[in-house]
Amino acid sequence: MIALRAVAALVLALTPCAVSSAASSAEITQHTYPVGEWPLRPTPTVVRRFDPPSSPWGAGHRGVDLLSSVGQHVRTALPGRVRFAGMLAGRGVLVVDHGATRTTYEPLTALVTVGDRVTAGEPIGLLQLGGSHCWPRACLHWGWIRNTDDVYLDPLLLVGQGPVRLLPWLGRSPSSDVSAMLMPWDELAGRPAAVGP
Repeated sequence: MIALRAVAALVLALTPCAVSSAASSAEITQHTYPVGEWPLRPTPTVVRRFDPPSSPWGAGHRGVDLLSSVGQHVRTALPGRVRFAGMLAGRGVLVVDHGATRTTYEPLTALVTVGDRVTAGEPIGLLQLGGSHCWPRACLHWGWIRNTDDVYLDPLLLVGQGPVRLLPWLGRSPSSDVSAMLMPWDELAGRPAAVGP
């Protein structure tokens, strides 16, 4: 019975909970994530995963790169309102505000304008090659940011593809206290391990 409870606690600890996309900023923590859609169809290959910097100005990768093709439709992951659509540092960038968070998409040519309301999965732009993080291949750089403190989040969490960590057994018996073996969720969300392609 204790072993069954330990497994249940581990599963619950590693499974993000779904929340409404209209969730307040206070609800968007490392424990709750809205359920979104992939910004490309069919489901793309992840070329480079989320690797947040250790400091606000540090090196890292503040989103994910998704392999695609020039001219492919880019879709919004969550419903919201277009906050920015234009050129930034020589490439087309689009930002959709979702209340507690915002998603970013680049490089693209916008099909929507600032202030437009968009639904999840709605086409918002066409992928460009110029400014691609995967040059000479085309890929979409997709980001997700919490509005209250501008903290970058792993956008793959929106589509159930966030990091998975197997925890060390630490030489404990199955009857040991499982909570001592569980890594705090904020550490897991703060520096995720790269998994899979």
